[in-house]
Amino acid sequence: MKRFGQIIGVKPEHFEEYKKYHAAVWPEVLEKIKECNIQNYSIFHKDGQLFAYMEYTGDDFEADMAKMAADQKTREWWDIMMPMQQPVKNREKGEWWANMEEVFHLD
Repeated sequence: MKRFGQIIGVKPEHFEEYKKYHAAVWPEVLEKIKECNIQNYSIFHKDGQLFAYMEYTGDDFEADMAKMAADQKTREWWDIMMPMQQPVKNREKGEWWANMEEVFHLD
């Protein structure tokens, strides 16, 4: 299992709408997330920043993420979410949500 922490901004004028969508995530999107070996997935908010935590339990992260990106319903969800988000300036090339380095974990 690999843990991921990621950050992205959320545009203040869209935060309430973002929360509303995430209070009722489409079932097809939730199923695809699980199908792609992601579990224990949470998103937190503080002062215009979103922090996501997830655990990946599969064998091929790149293939699972490609599978998710190829899913039509997930793409529809992303088309709604992405205009509400503001990627951080120091993200790596090709990232939307910026990956964070894990520096500590306690089981």
